[in-house]
Amino acid sequence: MTPPLFWVDEVPRAGEHAVVSGPEGRHAVTVTRIGVGETVLLGDGRGTTAACEVTDVAGKDRLTVRAGRVEFAARRRPVVTIVQALPKAERAELAVDLMTEAGVDVIVPWQSARSIARWSGAKAAKGVDKWRTAAATAAKQARRAWIPEVADLTGTTGVRDLVARVRAGGGIVALLHEDGAVPFRSLDFSDAPEVVFVIGPEGGLDPAEIADLTALGGRPVVLGPEVLRTVAAGAVALGALGAVTDRWSR
Repeated sequence: MTPPLFWVDEVPRAGEHAVVSGPEGRHAVTVTRIGVGETVLLGDGRGTTAACEVTDVAGKDRLTVRAGRVEFAARRRPVVTIVQALPKAERAELAVDLMTEAGVDVIVPWQSARSIARWSGAKAAKGVDKWRTAAATAAKQARRAWIPEVADLTGTTGVRDLVARVRAGGGIVALLHEDGAVPFRSLDFSDAPEVVFVIGPEGGLDPAEIADLTALGGRPVVLGPEVLRTVAAGAVALGALGAVTDRWSR
């Protein structure tokens, strides 16, 4: 079984000692009940992890470890960005959790035309912070070396800019839509440096959004025969992509 992972600002070098405290230390000591002699992973969320032996546990939130093997995991290719239209509030963090566990690299919260949830001002900042916390927690659970980047809230103008940039660089932009004309399995991801999946809210993508993003090079794509909830679509798309590219090779 893979040892539990905890986040630190800096991963210690092999042979060095480090102290894990604060919320991560509390999680390790009080929740996970890590003891002396056990092995844990420390990661910085930027690709570097170290397998460490626990040498001391103190109080409810402090453990000391000695680092062993240190590794760096490069980002997988192609890089995957998911533009996620804001789901209903109670489903939003679940969408982030599932996408993170499935391997997303960047998540862009999108205030789409049909989003029921509406973010602005302080609510937008709070919502993005919740998504970032959910991404870090899910990455830890999945033993990922990288915490996905969660961008600031964007509108359709920002999504247009993203689509134009990715297409100009030879990437693929798939607008996931139940009425998409292109089957997912027909896309050729072999030479794509970057892939973007655009996912609408519960009501789906607005026709004007589809026309707008298609004009910039996006392709309306049907993922499969079933109609997926917005919170599941990203994870399913990542799973399909992992099966047809080297993203899931070890």
